[in-house]
Amino acid sequence: MTNAEVALRRVAAGEVGQTTAEYALVIVGAAALGALLLTWATKSDAIGKLFDIVLDQVTKLAK
Repeated sequence: MTNAEVALRRVAAGEVGQTTAEYALVIVGAAALGALLLTWATKSDAIGKLFDIVLDQVTKLAK
């Protein structure tokens, strides 16, 4: 089956924008998950703790 035939079948089946909509939903979901993770990390001081651990390890290696 050629690309033209596949495209014609998708148009006939009404699936032209379906992939774009699916990608958009995945991006929205990933952004929401990222926002939740960022909110949790800033409120729980997890970023500061992680930064402290990394700096401690780097200073130990530098000695």
